[in-house]
Amino acid sequence: MRYSADHKKQTRERIVRAAARHVRENGGKGPGIADLMRKLDLTHGGFYKHFRSKRQLLAEAIVRAFDETDAWLVEAIGEAPPGGELKVIIERYLSLRHCSNAAGGCPVAALASEIARYPRASRLEVDRAIRKRIERIAEFLPGATDHERERNCLVLFSGMAGSLTLARATVDLASRKAILKASRDFYIEAFCA
Repeated sequence: MRYSADHKKQTRERIVRAAARHVRENGGKGPGIADLMRKLDLTHGGFYKHFRSKRQLLAEAIVRAFDETDAWLVEAIGEAPPGGELKVIIERYLSLRHCSNAAGGCPVAALASEIARYPRASRLEVDRAIRKRIERIAEFLPGATDHERERNCLVLFSGMAGSLTLARATVDLASRKAILKASRDFYIEAFCA
């Protein structure tokens, strides 16, 4: 049976979306192709009608993961009162909800220690996505110049990703909450006061 171009595009989209969630939730080099396709009720051989290799899927899945988290970042910015955008970004990023949702959350916090081992093409995609994230957040940070705002954003973003990673590593819910709260309070005081 021959499928329409739109059907093929939708199927590819389903695969990338599922891979983006899987890699953030499970880490590693990404999902096994056979397992991923089976979960989507697709055949293993059908994978190669959409992608040249697993590496290509991994690179696209990482971009998708950033796009998904950028969407909730933009939503947070839109809901914030004027001048309160950065505070809302910090609160959402360092929330228990985000901490509990690695599969739907920031790929840097979910994969930071693994990204250095990814293939170069995937790391280039991560680098571009991080730069885009830094540019988006930097406009809300204090600083007299673009360079100062970017530097402040690098500190903020890397610190928030590290705080979220540490909170996720703890087993005790009270410790997790304490890490998130201390980090939120610190970054809000440092950058929003």
